[in-house]
Amino acid sequence: MFLHTHPYKPFLFPEATKLIVGTLPPPRFTIGELKKEDVDFCYGSKNGMLWPILDKIFSLNLQYEPTEFAVKQRKYFLLEHKIGVCDIVHSAEREKIDASDLGMQNIKLRNLLGYLREYKNVDTLLFTGGNSKNGPEYFFRKHLKEYGLQLKVVSDIVPRVHEFVLPKDVTLSVVEGLGTKEVNNIRKIKTISLTAPSGAANRAIGSMDAYKRLKDENPDFNTLDFRVMQYREFFSL
Repeated sequence: MFLHTHPYKPFLFPEATKLIVGTLPPPRFTIGELKKEDVDFCYGSKNGMLWPILDKIFSLNLQYEPTEFAVKQRKYFLLEHKIGVCDIVHSAEREKIDASDLGMQNIKLRNLLGYLREYKNVDTLLFTGGNSKNGPEYFFRKHLKEYGLQLKVVSDIVPRVHEFVLPKDVTLSVVEGLGTKEVNNIRKIKTISLTAPSGAANRAIGSMDAYKRLKDENPDFNTLDFRVMQYREFFSL
């Protein structure tokens, strides 16, 4: 059994207002066997689309190589735009060494709510995937449930938007006991479940009516373009 441990600490800082939340990078990042076009940083896989998407939205001219310069480019962007990264999975066991979310077993989650209480300016979580089993939203719902919290639907149109409230000054263990005196002492946090920036999500995109319509209008339109269009709304705010 392979112990797939997250190789990176959360990228957090006091000014962050948004957090990107995923699961785990591919196992090769855990064992340090990167490929030629990988970047040794969050979402640095050569097969991942998050940085190419952001590159297109913000014209970043990113380098895709295992160098410190490539890492610094990404960190500078995140700091400038007040975006942190805090994947929810700390570790998981795998029988097959691959990057499949469904292949994760005996999963240990990070205390994301603890980080949210420490970094008080965060008001938006950007999930790199939805509520399918072992996806970031799926795990976050489980995490909230441990503290008597739950997501409330804001918009059920893809990408789905939810929100939840987190007490500012009371401990999580007494969340369920909030009385009228504490009603104004809460912090509202929004979550966005983006279409996953991975090749595995391409089939789901291809079946969406919105994608089919845009593809009919422009045969050159592809799944990366679709994600760029979707992500732009939430990363540019």
